[in-house]
Amino acid sequence: MLTKTRHNKKRNTAFIYEALVRELTKCIVSRDEKRQGIIVLLVKEHFAKGTLLRKELDLYKALYETNNLEAHTCEKLIYEVKKSHGSLDKDRVFKEQTALINKINKMLSKAVFSNFVPNYKDLATISQILNPDVSVKHRVLLESKLASSLSALNSNGAADMAPIDNLVYKTFVNKFNEQYEGKLLEGQEKLLSKYIASFHDNGVELKIFLNEEISRLKGALLSSLDNEEISSDAALEINAKKVLTVIEEYRQAEIDAPMIQQILKIQNLVEALASQ
Repeated sequence: MLTKTRHNKKRNTAFIYEALVRELTKCIVSRDEKRQGIIVLLVKEHFAKGTLLRKELDLYKALYETNNLEAHTCEKLIYEVKKSHGSLDKDRVFKEQTALINKINKMLSKAVFSNFVPNYKDLATISQILNPDVSVKHRVLLESKLASSLSALNSNGAADMAPIDNLVYKTFVNKFNEQYEGKLLEGQEKLLSKYIASFHDNGVELKIFLNEEISRLKGALLSSLDNEEISSDAALEINAKKVLTVIEEYRQAEIDAPMIQQILKIQNLVEALASQ
């Protein structure tokens, strides 16, 4: 059984990023444009391509966004990530983290660090593997667990790695469930995730996803017009046709927060119509 090693989440670059992502999601849903603008600014400033924190974040992502690899490939990936991470200037990383933490505390609030991050345990595990101060035995055991996770076919989107601090994790889960349980559809979560990622990947994945999602929403709305309950309601039919026009215009429109908010509404509408 793995013994617990203290993990400082504020010194985990990937956790800080994911906590900001979750905070931005909340702001988009609640339409808090001022707070949203601050988060976008922080993400662009500290996680832009070429920045030190972005380099460290990419190393984390190489591990927590990967699965279904062969055993040999897993070992090689972990080795290369550790090697690359070892070449980072640790003092500079610490200073960059400190600057970002201070800005979050001052411009947003310390509550950002209490946001529920679904893959928190994964991030904590990776942090300890990359931490030379953790005992060799503990790191080797964690690497073995991580390798098993990377070689497994991940069907639910969350690797089953060792719990690092179950009390903290459960607290995150409880806070998240109290505020957001049942409020976001699967498609909405994907949309928000792609939108947030677009701040540092030029929006390529977001554009691809939106093209597919717009087609899906359009198809669902067209199908709803054949529904007798909707076609017999003149107001509902007119509104559905108006939404179809708006959706088609989105294919050529510039992607921004208001557009994302409208698509979130349309996703809710389509879900509601499907239940008619």
